[in-house]
Amino acid sequence: MNLREKSLKSGLILALFAGITTALIAIVNTMTVDRIAASQKANLLDSLNQLVPVQRYNNDLLHDTLSIKDNTLLHLDHDETAYRARKNGENVAVIFPVVAPDGYSGKIKLLVAIEENGQLAGVRVLTHKETAGLGDAIEKQKSNWIDSFNFRSLANTTAQQWHVKKDNGMFDQFTGATITPRAVVKAVHNSLLYYQQHKNQLFAQPNDLIDDESEQLLSQRP
Repeated sequence: MNLREKSLKSGLILALFAGITTALIAIVNTMTVDRIAASQKANLLDSLNQLVPVQRYNNDLLHDTLSIKDNTLLHLDHDETAYRARKNGENVAVIFPVVAPDGYSGKIKLLVAIEENGQLAGVRVLTHKETAGLGDAIEKQKSNWIDSFNFRSLANTTAQQWHVKKDNGMFDQFTGATITPRAVVKAVHNSLLYYQQHKNQLFAQPNDLIDDESEQLLSQRP
């Protein structure tokens, strides 16, 4: 075997090795991405089920969704996802994010679940930068304060009651930290106001949304 043949053989071996390596990396990457996606999906579903237990609905919660955006009440500056829970086709609850823009250390992102009748099923904190040991009591893992919203609604809680006690409302504030709970109470109240104004759209079936869009387009025709 001459030098040229040896070089060609070595080149082919290196190319084969590189191809096998690339294929293995691609397979591992695909498997990793799939695992991450599955983990994120499971974590999301777990969070949703903390607010609306799985026994209460039988639709595909992760796919019965609606894109929402609202800067006035929910303070969402880009599209977010609302999840609709239904049992045998009947509306049960809707779960969507809301932002408290005026936390002590910045924005507090919440996940709010509202029953079909306008009553709160529960609230959870998704992200925040509040002071550890003070403002972080809004977390379910740190205290039960967040459960004080359960079963509250615009019907059984007056506008004045939707404040912390320091502001003559009914919700407790934290010792040394009033700004954080005040911001959360306001955000949750705003989520109920948003629900009251948009209930029909939030629970609309996909075909209803298409029909509404078609009617709008038809109404714009000359």
